Amino acid sequence: MSAQQPQALIVLPHLRIQNANAIASPLTHGFPSITAFVGLMWALERKLAQAGVPLRLQGVGVVCHHHQEQVTQGYVRSFNLTRNPVDKDGSTAAIVEEGRMHLQITLVLAASEKRTPGAPAALVQGNQAQLNEWAAQASHILAGMRVAGGSVLPSRPMPGKRVRPWMAIVPEDLEAAAKEFRQWRRQWLPGFALVGRDDLLAQRLQELRTTRPDATLLDAWLHAARFNYAPVVPDGGVPAPDGQVRWEDPQRRKGGGWVVPLPVGYAALTPAHAPGTVRNARDATVPMRFVESVYALGEWISPHRLTHLRQLLWYAEADEPRGLYRCRNGYQPAKTEDAGADDTEAPDELDDEPYEYI
Repeated sequence: MSAQQPQALIVLPHLRIQNANAIASPLTHGFPSITAFVGLMWALERKLAQAGVPLRLQGVGVVCHHHQEQVTQGYVRSFNLTRNPVDKDGSTAAIVEEGRMHLQITLVLAASEKRTPGAPAALVQGNQAQLNEWAAQASHILAGMRVAGGSVLPSRPMPGKRVRPWMAIVPEDLEAAAKEFRQWRRQWLPGFALVGRDDLLAQRLQELRTTRPDATLLDAWLHAARFNYAPVVPDGGVPAPDGQVRWEDPQRRKGGGWVVPLPVGYAALTPAHAPGTVRNARDATVPMRFVESVYALGEWISPHRLTHLRQLLWYAEADEPRGLYRCRNGYQPAKTEDAGADDTEAPDELDDEPYEYI
């Protein structure tokens, strides 16, 4: 799916999620996978269609205001687990490994209108009453859904915070859209938006191969997913008078941002099986395919550092021939944006270069 300029924006602010899934993939934990929010977007679109709301949801942005992972405190942490009821024969049931967390997030949904031939457009300026009604319907429907496996709790009124859902038209002019976005992003503070940083993964691989020529993309991802402390050589090579040596991660300098590993989709392990040919499949009416997780790097950024809507939103992308189903984000580092900050229009399409996955 292309990252085209959406017609409108649906904002569901300060959602309180209880017991969301904290285990995003077999290798990561701490926040739900971005695929969970893309799946939520699709499920919400289907329920809106059943309610007669003619909206198509194209992308989703996530801003986290608060998170509380349900773990034991200390240097080594483990998940707070629950024991299931006893079995039929009275024996103790096994503990199911589950990771839960409480969240307070804002969901930003890019929307366009499903227009019927001959019907007037509804996503236009001056039709705010209709937009408010659709935003309220979306919030009401979402209240009965699961968000990353968690339950949605009623929002609490907070001083200085806008907790009611709202909907706004995105101007077609890029300069006007950027001006509106600067107003919208203030409402998402304090908080942090999750953006994609595929460029950092390629950069880490290049740096790693300077000392390890045989390093793979998986090695670079694992290297970026942890702290790699090394002794800092003082300027001039003269040791400190007290003999102490300072240790730090050269790749995680102060001000470098909070970079995290995250799953962004799935890669096929087998060809697609015909509908109904795989036993116990969830849906016997669609083709079935066995997959594994695809990993990349992301970064938590304060919304006031984003310059336009495309940087916030995540879009689904499917490459059937390669068996790659992943989510892409339109964020680019500032120096790349400054290089093209002239009067030319930014491209609407996301990067179409082949993506190496692990």
